[in-house]
Amino acid sequence: MTKQSPDGKRFYGTITVSERGQIVIPAEARRDFGIEIGEKLLVFGDLEQGLALVRASTLMTKMPGIMSVLQSVEPNEDENK
Repeated sequence: MTKQSPDGKRFYGTITVSERGQIVIPAEARRDFGIEIGEKLLVFGDLEQGLALVRASTLMTKMPGIMSVLQSVEPNEDENK
């Protein structure tokens, strides 16, 4: 059973890591997020915050905007001299 907070965040329960290191995303979470069989997910990690799963297709559609932001904060070569 999913627990939902007023801000839209959800708790889907617990999962267990198998001997092969596999996990199963709960069916309700897959339905809520539209995760299909065979879909590629990227796994990001922060040693303090934990793991995050992101659809590879979502990241690819956001990539031009992400690259634009990164380029705007990248130090200018002249500034490094």
